[in-house]
Amino acid sequence: MRDHSTDGNAAAPPQALLERLKDYGQEDAFALWDELTAEERELLVKDIESLDLSRIDRIIRCSFRSQGLPTAAIEPVPESCVSTLEERTLQERERWWKMGLKAISEGKLAVVLLSGGQGTRLGSSDPKGCFNIGLPSGKSLFQLQAERILCVQRLAAQSTNEGSGGFVPIHWYIMTSPFTDDATRKFFESHKYFGLEADQVTFFQQGTIPCVSKDGKFIIENPYKVAKSPDGNGGVYSALKSSRLLEDMATRGVRYLDCYGVDNALVRVADPTFLGYFIDKGVATAAKVVRKAYPQEKVGVFVRRGKGGPLSVVEYTELDPTLASAINQETGRLRFCWSNVCLHMFTLDFLNQVANGLEKDSIYHLAEKKIPSIHGYTMGLKLEQFIFDAFPYAPSTALYEILREEEFAPVKNANGSNFDTPDSARLLVLRLHTRWVVAAGGFLTHSVPLYATGCGDITALLLRWGKPRSHLPRKNVSRSL
Repeated sequence: MRDHSTDGNAAAPPQALLERLKDYGQEDAFALWDELTAEERELLVKDIESLDLSRIDRIIRCSFRSQGLPTAAIEPVPESCVSTLEERTLQERERWWKMGLKAISEGKLAVVLLSGGQGTRLGSSDPKGCFNIGLPSGKSLFQLQAERILCVQRLAAQSTNEGSGGFVPIHWYIMTSPFTDDATRKFFESHKYFGLEADQVTFFQQGTIPCVSKDGKFIIENPYKVAKSPDGNGGVYSALKSSRLLEDMATRGVRYLDCYGVDNALVRVADPTFLGYFIDKGVATAAKVVRKAYPQEKVGVFVRRGKGGPLSVVEYTELDPTLASAINQETGRLRFCWSNVCLHMFTLDFLNQVANGLEKDSIYHLAEKKIPSIHGYTMGLKLEQFIFDAFPYAPSTALYEILREEEFAPVKNANGSNFDTPDSARLLVLRLHTRWVVAAGGFLTHSVPLYATGCGDITALLLRWGKPRSHLPRKNVSRSL
């Protein structure tokens, strides 16, 4: 039997909290108060007290108000903003490589990993970074990325006259969510941080925000809890600011941030060439891009908003089919061809600026989803910010073209899906590593066709990005690497 309080005063919701809810039109959060036990009432009060009601109300109002407002017409990204593969010279790549390694050796680069998601679509409740895509080594996404950081650290140390004596570790800031934080920390601890020092890894949580109905009311997940969801990968900006990690970065002497998503099996973490390009251009932001494969490909693309306006990203759903198919007669490419693949570089100064700008404007994307509620799953709205929401705030942005098959192997869907699966990512990794072995003078001994499998995965510690180290053994290589 439920133990309801019979005392009139004890049974009433806290008056001050109820008045605050009324101020923002959210008093329905207490609608089931009379049916709750004393313990459940305490849980509900704590849940609501944890909410920054004035901030949430501002976000809801600004986000709803922004819907349907006219936006500036879009234009293609100017050619001058893009470093294309065909235009990039060997001399430029070598110069950027050296510039990047120098900055890394001086401790000016930190890495920010967006890792708040679970592997739900992959059939796992674990953090997505824990996922093993089936490589012969059995390495998780986290381990692949940690080893790439170790590789770059060693290269940076070797590039200095002091050698390892003047070595400064690359600090790795890992954004989790309330749903993945504990499991992520334990995974790193149980694997001894994959060879990194524990004190060069910092975990921090992205925020959550209440889910709302189409009229902006909180959706109640159960009688004593408001339904909430993570605030999107763009929540990294407010999370870095609120956790005072932007100050921590400044204290460490960091000036540049390499920011990427966890679900890319081929990501070149702390890529010296990209960093050197970024520094050389003197811009506030930069992004690696791939060419759109075909007009209807479901990817966001970079555009220019308005004549002479900032670069930004539009989702494929926002791009008119006629514009999506338009061809640039001078280059032969699609006019809107530069796809966003969540591989970004920022200055620390810009991150401070954009964290303040996004918070001030408080405009979130509204995503209609099925939300768990006291009435079962109901259609409602999740509010999210995206990592690319920062670009319109940037005074200058440069794009850097990469090859999909070398740097972009997304892991988003379970095997059996048509694209972006662990199987497709594994094949891309194995094929790349096979090409590295052959380029280094190695030989493949297995009889399975090269295009179908690849040789095996090679530890990043043996490699210079895209260029096998000269000491990679020149011998026969089997798939058991």
